[in-house]
Amino acid sequence: MEKIKMYVDFIKIEHTLFALPFAYLGAFMAARGLFDLKTLILIFFAFTSFRSAAMSLNRIIDRKIDALNPRTSNRHIPAGLISLNEAYLITIISLLIYFLSAYLINETTFLLSPIPAITALIYPYLKRFTCLSHFVLGLNLSYAPLGGWISITNSFKLESELVPLLIGIAVIFWVAGFDIIYALQDVEFDRKYRLHSIGAHFGVKMALIISVICHVFFFTLIFLTLQLYKTGIVAFFGLLLIASLLVYQHWIIKDKFDEDKIQIAFFYSNAAISGVLFVTILLDIFLSF
Repeated sequence: MEKIKMYVDFIKIEHTLFALPFAYLGAFMAARGLFDLKTLILIFFAFTSFRSAAMSLNRIIDRKIDALNPRTSNRHIPAGLISLNEAYLITIISLLIYFLSAYLINETTFLLSPIPAITALIYPYLKRFTCLSHFVLGLNLSYAPLGGWISITNSFKLESELVPLLIGIAVIFWVAGFDIIYALQDVEFDRKYRLHSIGAHFGVKMALIISVICHVFFFTLIFLTLQLYKTGIVAFFGLLLIASLLVYQHWIIKDKFDEDKIQIAFFYSNAAISGVLFVTILLDIFLSF
């Protein structure tokens, strides 16, 4: 049981909470209401297993960097809590569940399923070359609303899939914005070891400004999506709550970005943002019946 708890902690299953709602959001918006229980369960397994594989790959590829960084040296692989072989096994099992779930959902989902897996593999290496890695991390999570939508429609055509595409692009900026904040913990380390982050390249002040710009783009794109989808008053009320959460997220780290404040900005406020967006749009969909 202790080993299972360690594996769950290794893949940071709790971080799935702030991205899984986007997968379900795409599905409910495509269906404009309820859909079958089988698809609901398969979306959960597909997204959770993909997220687990991506996190495991990140930990494997970054294990030497994590060992050098005092903040991350106690992570499972550098600390010897989980062996490299165990990490590879977690990755393989997660990918098998992911591809099997995609196959069982529908043909289009399965045909497109290698794309997220490839970008999940590429992402951990990018910080060695470019600070655009923040946005590629966002890309990895932007597949959630698109995947949820395609799980229902079994198709992907740009002209008819504009709603999930806009949400996906919004997610890229949302994730990049808070990842830029999260990376501020390691600015000096990144500079010392020539790793690329917005903070290490442009300084903390500019990084905070760029993060704000990313979240303005996120908010604007979500607003446009709600207009396009013709949501009601509940979803727009949710948008006001999201604006408040974004402001709060930046306010708490404006003077000091210690680990506790960054954890609040990184995890709790972002889990609330995705949850608010999902719940309010879902309420709008059901109230329109």
